[in-house]
Amino acid sequence: MKNVRIIAQWLFIICLPVLLVTAGVSGAVNSPWLYKYGFDKYGVSQATGLAPSELAKAAAGLIAYFNSSDEPINITVIKDGQPLTLFNEREVAHLRDVKGLFRLVYRVCLGALVYALLYVGLSLFWWRDHRLAWGLVGGGGLTLALMLALGLGARLDFDWLWWQFHLISFANDFWQLDPTRDYLIMLFPGGFWYDAALFCILVTVVGAVMLGGVGVWWVRRRKPV
Repeated sequence: MKNVRIIAQWLFIICLPVLLVTAGVSGAVNSPWLYKYGFDKYGVSQATGLAPSELAKAAAGLIAYFNSSDEPINITVIKDGQPLTLFNEREVAHLRDVKGLFRLVYRVCLGALVYALLYVGLSLFWWRDHRLAWGLVGGGGLTLALMLALGLGARLDFDWLWWQFHLISFANDFWQLDPTRDYLIMLFPGGFWYDAALFCILVTVVGAVMLGGVGVWWVRRRKPV
């Protein structure tokens, strides 16, 4: 039984970064504020010729698409008084791939959450030992170390990391779009993704500090069993 508890603890420590990162990404995907922030910061209305209200409609359409089973995506906006189908076939194909990736993130997040809650429940109501506190400290610390490494990498060469991410994540080249013609890349220029990555890192760090802080507090209040 002791070995089972040790293995379960280590799985919990590894699980926490996975849970926090996927939760951060899920939050970013579904944050209208983040979309609006990027649109405003990078002058997307001027670049696309779309009014802010139409950009908000596009953002809402993307969020709805990523959280539905509807295919293919079909967002129509008004430009110069005329209806415009926002994405062409290549962009639609890439968004289908992106949706699949986000749905995987959701599933991993849910799986990590289920395991974390199961471990917390067992630790609190059955094992009743000090391993949960140390698991929170270890998981929080591991998360912070990973986010520090990712943040430094993004700071040094985000474009390279972003390129490698696409090569690993997608089995085709639909993600290679023309910024002078394709609205998807005009809506979300490279700077937006850098800011989105920092947003995810920040949310993850906050979560890690909170969970790790609870663990440290718990360790100080209770003696190991």
